[in-house]
Amino acid sequence: MRTLNYKHLQYFWMVAKAGSITRASEQLHLTAHTISGQLSQFEASLGLQLFDRKGRRLELTDVGKKLLGYADGIFSLGNDALEMLRNPSDHRVLRLTIGIADSVPKSVASRLLKPTLHLGDSIKLVCHEGRLAPLLADLAIHALDAVLADRPMPPNVSVRAFSHLLGESTMSLFGAPGLRARLKGTFPALIDGAPFLMPGEDVAFRTGLVQWLAANRLIPKMVAEFDDLALLKAFGQEGEGLFVAPTAISDFICQQYKVECLGELPDVREQLYLITTARRLTHPAMVAMTRVAREEIFPTAGA
Repeated sequence: MRTLNYKHLQYFWMVAKAGSITRASEQLHLTAHTISGQLSQFEASLGLQLFDRKGRRLELTDVGKKLLGYADGIFSLGNDALEMLRNPSDHRVLRLTIGIADSVPKSVASRLLKPTLHLGDSIKLVCHEGRLAPLLADLAIHALDAVLADRPMPPNVSVRAFSHLLGESTMSLFGAPGLRARLKGTFPALIDGAPFLMPGEDVAFRTGLVQWLAANRLIPKMVAEFDDLALLKAFGQEGEGLFVAPTAISDFICQQYKVECLGELPDVREQLYLITTARRLTHPAMVAMTRVAREEIFPTAGA
């Protein structure tokens, strides 16, 4: 009769999440030889092959993928139990640890997260900001409950997760009144030769923006490039260049940064996703975020 060795299961889970024995051994503070031997014993005890070994790369077999789903649930519950034991007085608090990709507009993220602060004392919100790839790695090992991103789960990332579309918006062009007064012509011709603040390569809508400029034969003067869109808008507020932001928050952008909306770019769109390891969103805070996104920020989403 087969029995499940939970230490072996943990090694399997860590290797599957890390993507390689080397990375898993670093996280577990064990040698790669030890991890490899334990995995071989695990597969032998089960009589099943969990990984296809292709050089130094490991790929989950079909049965390995199924087992990973069960392991996710087992160790997620285990982590919750350890958290409760560390803080027994807070065991009724639903903790939401969310990663926010640098490319997500801070104004949108704050509006989405604000409702979670008003769900009562039962919700504790913890936010981490960074580049998408490291955030997804933290999601894989359950260091995060969800990741807020401007793109769905990349197909080349070996993390078992689901992308929930919260909404999408066209983009619009903004500029400080003083800068607009110096530009000739009307939108979109006024962009040609004008100082322009370009989003960084990690920003999902950048490709669409570059294509739109080329299609309209517009060549602005690229004066700066920003991964941090809040910093980009701050420079835009100072009149250093034109910039684009979601049309859905146009009123907020104009009021907050004292700029004018100069026109809409209908072919350039920004999407917002909540990436989780759960197929369905059941956490009260995530449900609240979804409602705010679809009813207030992106009211046409899902229509």
